[in-house]
Amino acid sequence: MPQQPDLLEPQPLEITPAAGSEGPRLWVRRLVIWKEPGGEKVRDVALRPGLNIVWSPDGADDDAAVDQTNAIGHGSGKTLFCRLIRYCLGEDRFATEAQRDRIGTAFLNGIVGAEVMLDGTCWAIVRPLGIRRRHMAVANGNLDEMAAGEGTSTGLEPFIDAVDHSVLTTELARLVRPRADGPIWPIALAWLTRDQECRFDDVLDWRSPTSDSDSPIPASGQEKGPRLEALRAFLMAITPEEQTTRGEVNTLSERRRILDQEIGHRRWEIERTQNRLVAALDLATQSLPEMPLLIDVMRKSAEERLAAASKLPAGGGELVAARAQHESARLECARLDGERIRIEASIPIEQRVLSEIQGELPGLSYSQAEAESPICPICEVPVDRALAEGCKLSHKIPDAEACRQRWTQRKTEFEEQGKRLESLRQESVRILPQIALAKQQLDQAANRVAAIEKARDTREATWYTARRVQDDVERLADLIDTQDNAIKNLRDLGVKLEAERERLGAFRDKQARVFGRMSEKFDPIIRRLIGRQDVQGRVTLSGKGLELSVDMGGDRSTAAIESLKILAFDLSAICLSIEGATRVPAFLLHDSPREADLGLSIYGRLFDIVEELEHVGGTPLFQYIVTTTTAPPAEYRESPYLQLKMHGDPPAQRLLGINL
Repeated sequence: MPQQPDLLEPQPLEITPAAGSEGPRLWVRRLVIWKEPGGEKVRDVALRPGLNIVWSPDGADDDAAVDQTNAIGHGSGKTLFCRLIRYCLGEDRFATEAQRDRIGTAFLNGIVGAEVMLDGTCWAIVRPLGIRRRHMAVANGNLDEMAAGEGTSTGLEPFIDAVDHSVLTTELARLVRPRADGPIWPIALAWLTRDQECRFDDVLDWRSPTSDSDSPIPASGQEKGPRLEALRAFLMAITPEEQTTRGEVNTLSERRRILDQEIGHRRWEIERTQNRLVAALDLATQSLPEMPLLIDVMRKSAEERLAAASKLPAGGGELVAARAQHESARLECARLDGERIRIEASIPIEQRVLSEIQGELPGLSYSQAEAESPICPICEVPVDRALAEGCKLSHKIPDAEACRQRWTQRKTEFEEQGKRLESLRQESVRILPQIALAKQQLDQAANRVAAIEKARDTREATWYTARRVQDDVERLADLIDTQDNAIKNLRDLGVKLEAERERLGAFRDKQARVFGRMSEKFDPIIRRLIGRQDVQGRVTLSGKGLELSVDMGGDRSTAAIESLKILAFDLSAICLSIEGATRVPAFLLHDSPREADLGLSIYGRLFDIVEELEHVGGTPLFQYIVTTTTAPPAEYRESPYLQLKMHGDPPAQRLLGINL
């Protein structure tokens, strides 16, 4: 009959503190919020080494609020409390952008400060919440005086550098960030203070994009590989040699991926080019050998086609003669057409001249008759009568001979003009057949030139096509040679990559002792949390990454179990830090770690385990800060464990005391 889980005696958790340990190397002693420098303190929260609980109960969980029907535990400021601690420990932002704007509006000159103990030295840290831009971190400083004064801004770099050099060490920095500058404490801080938005879903999920924390890579981002390497460095489970080998493996893997992609693309191009050449060389109906013999067949066929194309008539001299004949026909046609235009333009002119001459002839004929029998212009008496009888008025009479000569000359001109006009008309009729014949000869010459040019173009196209096919055959040969070399290189890369991966496997085997020690803590913590002796927990490092397993009648993987694994892993890391087996301080902050379906009894054991850790070494050698809406066990709802109690409603009982 199985025993009840709550009645089982948990396995002891053995921890041997590092020699000379007198307390946690890094812990937060105090967190203070001021509405303005030197002004009202909105919150002044004292913290301690060991277990620190920030509780925001629902009305049903809090005896003091049992009559308040509107008392709720959510929206009280638990996450903001955690973010402010992270902010004072060196994180760039204390809330999302929208929440920072609301807080900055309500606390225009507000500041937050913390007293952080680092290897026995109290660091006073002051940071703004509103428009102020003073960030100060002073060793052995007085927090209240710094908050009330107007000291020079130092930035957080002095504190972060002190943590990097005294706790994390420069050797660790080279392991976590071998190719980049910058501190590594923000990376370790991201692990030690997980985002609530990550929901404790994965051991390597530290910062959620929705939290707007702006944590550096590898603490944030999609790639988990760099976070795993950083975590291993923090756990002293990686060496520079292994990291160099891992970098070589990553480089070789990327080169192999690119080379394999190139081979795939080139294979497609080879197949397409080969099919096109087989069709172009009319080899589809033949029985073709495989490569590389097929290249020789293609070369021979391409050379034969090029030779046949070279023997086609070029038509160079014939084309010159045809073009000369065409030009001569064009000039003759243009000459005849010009002559036609001249004749057609001259006929109307000559017609008008003939008409003018013809119009003058009657007048000249009358003048001649009048001259032969003139009338005296004075007395209007015929000259013959005047001569017979005698004229008393005039003795001048017209010159009949002159009139006769003018009429004769004009008549001659009329006859000549008529002949000229008739000649033009005959010439106009005669030139039309000549023009038609010239145009026919021009068209024939043009057709001959076009035919010769077409034959020449066909010959050139055939030659160029044959030459291009020949070039494509050589290009195909080059592609095949390149492909063969690439396949050989890919094979060599694969061999080298496997060798490097075997080296990595050897390194992982060497680090099995580290994860064995982690499992030695993880297994009893899991047993204590679940409350069953038949449960086994294990932490292993494989080629796929860091694996946390809980064997409880088979491997269990539910949302609650996954969260439980991460809680147990983080507590195991604290235990190793107490023993001095990690490169991170024994500090941990969990923001509302309980999943909805995580049993209350299991959740309650979390506090029991942490409380027991306080007695290792006589004084607490760690600091664990946890916020919760679910009520902790009754014995942890008061001092010294409960440090702050808030409510979501009314606003005065929230962290900042107001409704944002």
